[in-house]
Amino acid sequence: MTLKERLNNDDQFAKSIGAQLTEVREGYACAELTVEQHHLNGARVCQGGVIYTLADLAFAAVANSHGILSLGISNTITFIKSAQLGERIKAECTEQVNHHRLPYCDIKISNEKGEILAMMTGLAYRMKQDFNFDSLM
Repeated sequence: MTLKERLNNDDQFAKSIGAQLTEVREGYACAELTVEQHHLNGARVCQGGVIYTLADLAFAAVANSHGILSLGISNTITFIKSAQLGERIKAECTEQVNHHRLPYCDIKISNEKGEILAMMTGLAYRMKQDFNFDSLM
């Protein structure tokens, strides 16, 4: 099983909101979803937790891509623009520091027009446990 398949199948919460990894390669991952009615908050825009979860899925792929179980320990997200019903949004995660214990990533969340919706940083902790998969994609 690939890392992409493993996370798309095993991350039950991300799966429940329709978030899917679409690309995973060394130091990079992209996750996408289409904003649906059940993603909207009281202001009728995409709930911030949906955007965070999408970004977190991409972050999980990059942090775990080295085959060591890595869990997020600190994430900061800044919301810049609201996502609207029907928009296809994506989170692109890029590894900035491949530290043996504390990998650090930047995640950009944008819509199909290329407009930045949010920016997130992620710091993970690498456990002393393997995270097995056959390949990235």
